[in-house]
Amino acid sequence: MIWDSAFAIGIVPQLLRGLLTTILITLIGSLIALVIGLIVAIPRFLKVPVLSQLLTFYVQFIRGTPLLIQAYAIYFVLPSFGVILPTLLTGIIVMGINYSAYTAEVYRAGIESVPQGQWEAARALSLPKARTWWRIIIPLSLRGIVPALGNYVIQMFKDSAILSAITVTELMTQALKIGSSSYRYVEPLTLAGVLFLIVSYAASLLVKRVENNVRK
Repeated sequence: MIWDSAFAIGIVPQLLRGLLTTILITLIGSLIALVIGLIVAIPRFLKVPVLSQLLTFYVQFIRGTPLLIQAYAIYFVLPSFGVILPTLLTGIIVMGINYSAYTAEVYRAGIESVPQGQWEAARALSLPKARTWWRIIIPLSLRGIVPALGNYVIQMFKDSAILSAITVTELMTQALKIGSSSYRYVEPLTLAGVLFLIVSYAASLLVKRVENNVRK
């Protein structure tokens, strides 16, 4: 099929609308993943009875099942129990829950990397546990895990294309809609790939900058 430049230019606005939705899913989904991941990581590190075992099962279950199946389960199965969510919200929840299992493992590794001397110093100063965590342990653990967390955010941005399977109107869905209505798939899919690449590269530079600032 011959590339049609005029057609390609004409579909850019539609693709950009899809891109904005993809970015929105990534930003909110990442926030959910980072918050839930930390909530899951701390009890597991502290080995809280029962709770740590339940959270370990949560992490293993989420990581052991495909993202697409999780998306189908929330989108198609929950309505059978009377839980009906907007498509966009469903996509955000799916991405946030899925990646929370991965960020939880990253947080746990970061916390375990904090030198024992820091814990002993906090105890020697009789610092409250909450202050020890938020002012010492978490900031120190972040220094080594920012690259991993940043990579997961970028990966979520790219994995959001899977949400086209549940009709979330993100970038890939827009490209497929254009292709099905015009019977031209080369231009929309190529441009979608280019947009994914541009944003992913820009995000990787931002992650690198944040990493450098955290390590100062």
